[in-house]
Amino acid sequence: MVETLIRPGGTHRVRAVGGTSVVELYGEIDILTAPSVMSCLDDLTACARPDLVVDLRAVSFIDCAGLGLLCRARSRVRERGGRLRLVSGSLRLLRIMNAVGLGDAFEICDRLPEAVSAAPGKALCPAGG
Repeated sequence: MVETLIRPGGTHRVRAVGGTSVVELYGEIDILTAPSVMSCLDDLTACARPDLVVDLRAVSFIDCAGLGLLCRARSRVRERGGRLRLVSGSLRLLRIMNAVGLGDAFEICDRLPEAVSAAPGKALCPAGG
């Protein structure tokens, strides 16, 4: 598996792992930082059949703007016949997503290798586990 750094950013880093784009988000993903992350995700989801993993393990805070950009990426990926997975071992994030009705909207895993290598449609890691 070959990893290639594509683009660093202030709140994110993008790299390619095989044919999968991995976006590592870190820090606070909020109304101030969401525009640059959204621009990055829009670029990565502009092609046919995008294969995208968003790593949220280093995110310390996410607000409705951050959740909105994840939903936008999900919609764009679906429209183009691709696949989006989230990586987060945070019970707090899972509780937030469940509270706003997004608990079942994303494939979520708590480890990056599982998210990158999982077969399409496979349930990666059930919430909390």
